[in-house]
Order: sequence, then structure tokens, then C-alpha cells
Amino acid sequence: MTDADLDDTDRAIVNAFQGGFPVVQRPFEPAAHALRSQGIDIDAPTLVKRVRRMVEAGTLSRFGALINAEEIGGHATLVAMHAPEERFEEVAETVNAHREVAHNYERAHPHLNMWFVVSVAERERAPEVLDEIEAETGQPTYDLPKQQEFRVEAKFPVEGPLEGGDIDLSHLGPNPSPTDATTLTPAQRDLVVEIQGGLPVSETPYRDVAEAIGADPEWVVETLRQFNVEGKVRRVGVVPNHYALGYSENGMTVWDVPDDAVSEVGPAVASLDFVTHCYERPRHDGVWPYNFFAMTHGRSEAESEARVEQVRDVMAEHWDVGDEDWDTLFSTRILKKTGIRIAERADANTAQADETEQHA
Repeated sequence: MTDADLDDTDRAIVNAFQGGFPVVQRPFEPAAHALRSQGIDIDAPTLVKRVRRMVEAGTLSRFGALINAEEIGGHATLVAMHAPEERFEEVAETVNAHREVAHNYERAHPHLNMWFVVSVAERERAPEVLDEIEAETGQPTYDLPKQQEFRVEAKFPVEGPLEGGDIDLSHLGPNPSPTDATTLTPAQRDLVVEIQGGLPVSETPYRDVAEAIGADPEWVVETLRQFNVEGKVRRVGVVPNHYALGYSENGMTVWDVPDDAVSEVGPAVASLDFVTHCYERPRHDGVWPYNFFAMTHGRSEAESEARVEQVRDVMAEHWDVGDEDWDTLFSTRILKKTGIRIAERADANTAQADETEQHA
């Protein structure tokens, strides 16, 4: 099922619920009520069926909670390297053989043409992985860990009802205050692992999760809301497959922003609704001059280029942007995409919690 196969009701669902889905025992009832208040004639059972159908068709990657892996535990970093053209496939195979490599993309750049994410349970493991990759490939790696995060908001609207506006029902249900806990309890670990691939698409998804892990349904709801306010869960809702929705172009724009302007530039660029990821990362002298990353997506090459120009216009409001101060690296091929190993990172963080309790 692609963008062309969606009717107006499907489009309204996609636009309305990419974030802010209610965390209550029967969440599809208030969700359907909110759609009806916007002129979309639908009841809860039909909403469940439509979401399930879009998940099964691949239009939606899943329905559920978008977990912030960094807050769950462990460490992830972006890495760039050069793979010689004549050895590209060999180098890609070697890099991808490391289970710590979660994503790997070929990107259009005259030198740094391979970009991958290393995800580990223990931070000290990351440099070890890079040392192994360098020894095996004979190529240097360039570690680009996140220094500041300005936006992670991968939302992809479609043309149709409710375009450009979420229905935010996250205020429904429990309203806990954030805690200063940095580790997970064993029960919280079980919840994270159970929901990492999505929630059941049923009228009682949180109760179904509770039954799967042997927990109280109210505890599941309260804990998910707690995770939400603490940032362990970025949002709950439908997660689109952006390729199925026609977002075929993604450009990683990179900028050499003056250090004293980053704190102003970051929020300004992050305010553009088509920017899905926005970070400050380190430069590498003589190899990589850029310290600011902004990811854009578009449904055509022309739309993507226009959005990059909008990013430049915003940049220009804060500093004198020259032609040599930025670049756009378009992805040309997905080399690996297995996802962050949430379970391993949660396990390590839970083990720390157990050890703390034992020594208290």
C-alpha cells in the first residue's frame, strides 16, 4: 500500500496520530472521537482495523512507542569512513558483519562515502568496534558523536485531511512527574523489550502488553506515561514508512557553523517542520570541516532541493553562509538497517540497577 492507495480517512489517521496518541486502557475510543470532532466519520473498531491494515501493508512501519534509546541506556554514535570504489562492497560487508553496526548508508561524497551508526550497551565498547573495523578494512574511521540535540521529529504528513497538524491526546490518562532515575528496574526492562517493535494493534494494546509480560495493566499505562515525560519514550503513535508515503529523497545537510552561533542556529533550524533530525557534532581537522547536521526529506528531488535552500535561508539569518561552508550528502543506497539493539542496552542498564540495589 503506497500513498496513492490511501483514502481520505487513511490520510487523516496518518496525519493525526504520528505523535500524541492517548495512553489509556482503551485508547482508540478517544482517538476516534477526536477524529470525528474534525469531521472524520469513524468509530474505534474501524480505526483499529484501518491502522492494522496499514501496518500489515507496510504503509506504517508500526504502531506504538518511539523509544529514545539513549535514555534507555548504552551509547550510539555516527561514524563516517572512506571505502575505495574498487573495494566498496568488500568494505561494506566487513562493516556490516559487526553486530554493533545498526544502520549503514552509502552517501554521495567525494571522500566519506560510507556512514553508519554504532550502537553498544557499554560506551567503552564503541572505540573498540571502530578499532576492529579499521584493522579489518585498512581504512580510518571518523567518530561523530552527538554533542547537542536540537530535534528528532521524524514525521511525514500526506496530502489530505488534517495535514500539518497532530491531534495530541497525550494529556489523557496519568500525569506523572519526571524522576531522576537513570537506570531501569527489571520490570521496566521487560516493558521496553516488549514494546520496542511496536504495540499490538487492538482496542486494548496496553492491556495486551501487560498480559504478555505478566504485569498490571494500570502499571503499564502509568509507566509508559512516566517514560514519556522523562524522555525515554519520545512519542506514541503511528510510525510511517516514509518511502511508502513517497518521501524518496533524503538529504543530510552539513554546515560549518561558527561555534558561537550554534546555540542560536540549532533551535532556528529545528523549527522547520521538514527537518527530522538536527544535531551538533564534532569536526575532524583536515577531513571533515562541518559541525552541524540537519536531515531533510522530500517527495521529489526538486522538493528536497527547495527544502535545503530553506535551511540555508534560516542559517543566513544568523551568520554569513558561503558556498564552501556547507554540503548535502544524499543517500544512494541502504547497506544495512537492523535497528538499535534496545534489549541489549536495556539489559546492561538494568544490571547496573540490580547491582546498585544489592550494594545499597
